[in-house]
Amino acid sequence: MGMVIGLGVTTLLSGVARIVQHPTQYRPDWVHLTWVASLLLALVHFWWWQFGLYAVTHWSFGTYAFVISYAIVLFLLCALLFPASMADYAGYRDYFLARRAWFFALLAFSYLLDVIDTWIKGDAHFARFGREYMIRTPILLVLCMVAIKTRNMRFHALFVTMLLLYQISWVVRFFDNP
Repeated sequence: MGMVIGLGVTTLLSGVARIVQHPTQYRPDWVHLTWVASLLLALVHFWWWQFGLYAVTHWSFGTYAFVISYAIVLFLLCALLFPASMADYAGYRDYFLARRAWFFALLAFSYLLDVIDTWIKGDAHFARFGREYMIRTPILLVLCMVAIKTRNMRFHALFVTMLLLYQISWVVRFFDNP
C-alpha cells in the first residue's frame, strides 16, 4: 500500500516540478494545481489514517486487496492530473476539462471506498465521525456528478477550493488531536 501511495505522491510532485521547470511549455492552471494540492493532502491523509488498520484484528486477503484497490484508485487520480503527454492540449485547464469525467468518476468512487474503509476499521471508528460523515459523503458524490457534466470553471474552482478547506478542517478536527 505504501508503494502505491508513494507512486501517487511521486506523480504529483514530478508533475509540479515539470511545471516549475518548463512553465511556458504547458500553461499551468490554478484550479488544476489546487486539485493537485487536494490530492496530495488526501494521499498523506490516507497514509496516516491507514495506521488505524492496526485495530483490525481479523485480516483476510479480501480486506487487504480492498485497501490496495483503494490506494490504486488514489494513484489513478494522480495519474489523471499529470498525463504522460500533453501534446493534444493547450494547457492543464484544457486537459483537465477534457478528462473531468474520468477524474470525477474516480473521485466519487474513492468516496464510496472511504465509507467501506472506515467501516472496516470498526464501529467505534465509524461512529467517531458522527452524522457529519454520512452527510458529507452524499454531498461530495453529488458534486462529483455535477463536475462530470459541467465545464463551468467557476463551479470547478469553488468545488476544489471548498473541498481543500474542508479537508484541512477534517484533518485538524479528527486527526490532529493527541
